Amino acid sequence: MSDQKEIVAPRAAVGSVSKSRKTSMERRSFFSWLAVGWLGFAAATGGFFTVIIRYLFPNVLFEPPQSFKIGFPEDFAPNSVDTKYKKEFNAWIVRDDESIFALSTVCTHLGCTPNWLPTDNKFKCPCHGSGFRMTGIHFEGPAPRPLERFKIGLANDGQVLVDKTKSYKWEKGEWENKDSFLKV
Repeated sequence: MSDQKEIVAPRAAVGSVSKSRKTSMERRSFFSWLAVGWLGFAAATGGFFTVIIRYLFPNVLFEPPQSFKIGFPEDFAPNSVDTKYKKEFNAWIVRDDESIFALSTVCTHLGCTPNWLPTDNKFKCPCHGSGFRMTGIHFEGPAPRPLERFKIGLANDGQVLVDKTKSYKWEKGEWENKDSFLKV
């Protein structure tokens, strides 16, 4: 064992090498953290301005007009249902022997949209089977009450005007109101 000699570097050389490496690592680490900090600051600032810009330009939903003209009274054949306003205005225009009225297309059970079945002469809800006569009166299924009517009248130019801002409920006796139907 005495034959082997250990080679030991002088302490100054060992200390200086490790110290310079340690300082170099600290500097590299510092710049890495500095970059992460700036990226975080940039992301937070970008998010803040995105929220501010989003606030300045709100999301506006388009709703169709609540009052609309549907034509002249003589345009509607007796004992018929006009379904062309169902999609755009959520209303059916019904003409019986003596009046015209506008019915809501919303089922009074769970808010589904019934379909007009001309062969059966009734509105039938596809969700739970509620049935409504041409007048809107409920006669089958789980719906608790008839369909609602909308305000209807004549505009200044003689056309029929439907106003959806006012609805009339049968169970409250409001279908007798002169604005819930138009005499023809």
